[in-house]
Amino acid sequence: MWTCQQPLYFASEFGVNLPKSKEATQPLQLHLSLFESLSLTHIMIMKNKKNTHTPIPSSIPRLHLLLLLSLSLSSTSCSSSLLKKPPPLPILPLPSAPQLQWQLGHMAMFLHFGPNTFTDSEWGTGHVDPSVFNPTNLNATQWVQVAKDSGFSRVILTAKHHDGFCLWPTDYTNYSVSSSPWRNGGGDVVGELAKAAKDAGIGLGLYLSPWDRHEQCYGNTLEYNEFYMGQMTELLTRYGNIKEVWLDGAKGEGEKDMDYFFDSWFSLIHQHQPGAVIFSDAGPDTRWVGDEAGVAGSTCWSLFNRSSAKIGDTDFQYSRGGDPFGHDWVPAECDVSIRPGWFWHSSQVPKSARTLLELYCKSVGRNCLLLLNVPPNSSGLISAEDIEVLKEFSELRRSIFSQNLAKDAKIRASSTRGSANNSWFNPYNVVEEGFHSYWAPEENQSNWVLYFDLQELVSFNILLVEEPIHMGQRVIKFHLQILNENGEWNKVTNGTTVGYRRLLQFPIVKSRNLRFVIEKSRAEPLISYLGLYMDPFSTLSNISDSTTQTSINSSQILPHIDFNHSQIAVL
Repeated sequence: MWTCQQPLYFASEFGVNLPKSKEATQPLQLHLSLFESLSLTHIMIMKNKKNTHTPIPSSIPRLHLLLLLSLSLSSTSCSSSLLKKPPPLPILPLPSAPQLQWQLGHMAMFLHFGPNTFTDSEWGTGHVDPSVFNPTNLNATQWVQVAKDSGFSRVILTAKHHDGFCLWPTDYTNYSVSSSPWRNGGGDVVGELAKAAKDAGIGLGLYLSPWDRHEQCYGNTLEYNEFYMGQMTELLTRYGNIKEVWLDGAKGEGEKDMDYFFDSWFSLIHQHQPGAVIFSDAGPDTRWVGDEAGVAGSTCWSLFNRSSAKIGDTDFQYSRGGDPFGHDWVPAECDVSIRPGWFWHSSQVPKSARTLLELYCKSVGRNCLLLLNVPPNSSGLISAEDIEVLKEFSELRRSIFSQNLAKDAKIRASSTRGSANNSWFNPYNVVEEGFHSYWAPEENQSNWVLYFDLQELVSFNILLVEEPIHMGQRVIKFHLQILNENGEWNKVTNGTTVGYRRLLQFPIVKSRNLRFVIEKSRAEPLISYLGLYMDPFSTLSNISDSTTQTSINSSQILPHIDFNHSQIAVL
């Protein structure tokens, strides 16, 4: 059986009156026996096309003639209609494969650990006796399990902090675990963590401080760069796959001047670990967001100009927001500690789970990765109170984001690439997880809107939007609206950049009909995911608990919920 969509205009040409009904536009299904019975007719038609003076016998049924002519003339259009329209062109710059994997990880756990853990210090002097380092119950498997259970995709260890003490048995200095009583001088923290991470299936990252307050050759540019690259080579070649190498430009005032050969370091890292991303103030793969509070700018581009940034001398505002005209793809990483200090101190307590949720929304929810420091204590374990907070943090995220309230909505778009029924770029793609499927509008449009009919009144106070960043970062400005009783759209929230993930919080609204409007974009916008969620745990700090309820037909703005006095600032 063969099926093809027939053009109706042939009917009028041959005087055949086809019914003007839905069935008239359905595919005509022709059995092979029909083709055999009409083979002579087909031959006569072909001959007639060569000799326009030869009449077609009137005995040939007009409907048969119509079928055969339309078959002959429309076969090309039928086959072309089955072809897939290709995706739109990506817009540069684009992320590399390691950068994509990094961004998909959402969160990483920083592990600040070393002599400072035992001396109640943050910046060690580099002259503390190695004997102070003796974590009698060190268990790297516990660190990794806590990270994995809490949703972190990788762990990053301070293999060497500013004090110069090395957590692996390096061949370039005696100031290391080899000179400590831990494991009778035979221990290797990096090695134990690498094995635990590999066994658990999460990534390993390492921080090797450029500033070294112990090493005598620090200050001698050539000699220290050789020393540093020797240590870096050890870390890159002994411990399997390294997913991230973390560098910074931190150095105390009045310290020796040093020129770091960053370009040589970067080349060495990419040579030995091509799958690793390199973090520093200026990239090359990920950048510092410009503060240690874990908060990105409300506008945050992955686009960046590396030539406009210098490691150790960063324009914080530029790092915070990125550059819409940037030529490099260098997304931001937001580092913050679960405690006031970066190293463990017995007198300090961890942040609350709701504070971590706020940080998550202002980092991961602003197109960044959250790097949360959870320092092991002096026994070599992550403290019980920190673990409890991380469990609560995980439960908060799970309870809020486990159900997309727009999942079952009826969705339509202002336009769809190819056609409204093109499944490759269909608007329903935005409620399916994964950034490889997405809604794409038709080309050369200026109106980019997604309409949602939730089919019932739904309360929500969080909007989540994602772009397919492998196609480039595009959206510049957008807003969300709900429909009132007069058929007018009322704005609920608005934002600027989207990138991999954008989270917007707002007062609770209740609505059935809404629309997502993209006002400005670097190219045709592409949306891979849109979610609506209800967060019952947090309130916005600038909204009074006594806010009166406002009814807008099928949409309502509801008063805030106060939950144990927890507040989240307006984003």
